[in-house]
Amino acid sequence: MAAAVVAQGVVKEFFGVRALDSVDLVIERGKIHCIIGENGAGKSTLIKILTGLYRLDEGAILIDDVDVSNAEDKKLFRAIAYVPQEINLFSEMTVAENLFIPFKKSGINKFLIKNSELEKLSIPYLDKFRMHAGPDELVKDISISDKQLLQIARAMADEKAEVLLLDEPTTSLTTNEIEKLFSIIRQLKEKNKAIVFISHKLEEIFAIGDEITILRNGVKVAHSAVSEVDIPWVITQMAGRKIDDSENYRPEKTGESEVLLEVKNLTGERFRNINFKLHKGEILGFSGLVGSGRTEIMQAIFGYLPAWSGTVTVEGKNWKLGSPVYSVNNGLIYLPEERKQHGILPNMGVLYNISIPLLRRITNGIVVSSKKEKATAQDVVAMYNIKIAGLNQFIQYLSGGNQQKAIIGRSMFARPKILVFDEPTKGIDVGSKIEIYKLMKKFAEENQMGIILISSEMEEVLKCSNRVIAMYDGKMAGDFAAPVNKTELLNAIMGLVLE
Repeated sequence: MAAAVVAQGVVKEFFGVRALDSVDLVIERGKIHCIIGENGAGKSTLIKILTGLYRLDEGAILIDDVDVSNAEDKKLFRAIAYVPQEINLFSEMTVAENLFIPFKKSGINKFLIKNSELEKLSIPYLDKFRMHAGPDELVKDISISDKQLLQIARAMADEKAEVLLLDEPTTSLTTNEIEKLFSIIRQLKEKNKAIVFISHKLEEIFAIGDEITILRNGVKVAHSAVSEVDIPWVITQMAGRKIDDSENYRPEKTGESEVLLEVKNLTGERFRNINFKLHKGEILGFSGLVGSGRTEIMQAIFGYLPAWSGTVTVEGKNWKLGSPVYSVNNGLIYLPEERKQHGILPNMGVLYNISIPLLRRITNGIVVSSKKEKATAQDVVAMYNIKIAGLNQFIQYLSGGNQQKAIIGRSMFARPKILVFDEPTKGIDVGSKIEIYKLMKKFAEENQMGIILISSEMEEVLKCSNRVIAMYDGKMAGDFAAPVNKTELLNAIMGLVLE
């Protein structure tokens, strides 16, 4: 098959460190080419070079046999449509407007166009993806899964697009939505489009991929047809060592430990009548489909969302709802799912991202101690093995795994009693996942911390949780002690009743 894009000997350096080292890649029409590697392996850097966002230091990029290396005219890259992992939409504009902006790329050449015309043009795309959002809704008001689908639809709306680059496209999608997406990707493949699919979910690679390229530390270490390899081989190539992906990370518990958090009849906008207990030294998993109310419950306890009724106690004392400041000051920390939007200050260095939430610990009176600030940040980096070029490096340029470890590290320095992890390994590779699982287990066992784990990955919940609460449509559908029967849990989160 004809090559749509060819990368030859690509080299890219940041701060004197090689992010890509002589990488070759051939993307063919009519194939789904999967690129995989641990966080920091160079995947995102390669994608940004292929789309013209980054300049390469050495090598060449050819699109349809035309050398576009470091081309100033970005129109030369228009054949490549890129869907980033992070949501990148105009929140105060409508779904239809987001779908077609800039209008010329979608073949809309009118100087003025009515919203009603845009909305009419958008309906085939919304139907194709079976999105729940309407064309006239503001993006800020639609679900995360619809935002993800909208980004993909927008890329496909470009009439010149011949290559589709999908970076972790399924992180906010339900199982049914993933199947819909895969169906559309296969249709594009049949139309001789070239697809690049990046995912840390290995089962997705084997479900959808034709070819696989593996990067490690900026180097291409392997390439194969997907049909000729298996998951253990891929994991070994990614990590450069064998990793046991079957181990469990549930904390060891001796007897019935003390109740740390108790929730009674908690009700809010997307959940009702929630009752559960969290014990010291325990990891309590929350499993459910996107929109089942898992996150909203924890955000209400944390104080970010309102609770309409019900009570919460911590160590037997009444808990004040509606105040995140109160929660943090009293030992409850919530680590959000969308870390780049809500968990970090992307345009600030690692130093400030670690130190700002810890101001009480690094001040002398009312003045920040630069010495304490730097020492604290260095301790966090060392203790949690965060790979950085320096403390002043912008945190947005760290890999997803290293960003997450920085967030976890600074949270632990606040000495919390309760730590809520919302999708802690979203967009993170196998090796980094295991590091985070081990950290959670260590916190629970050594600090007797209570941990709540919200995850869309069932295997993650099963591996790490002492107990699992199943959520369906805003209600508790089951409370299971480990080891949890996977079939029973799946039926509960799907709202099915076993005979």
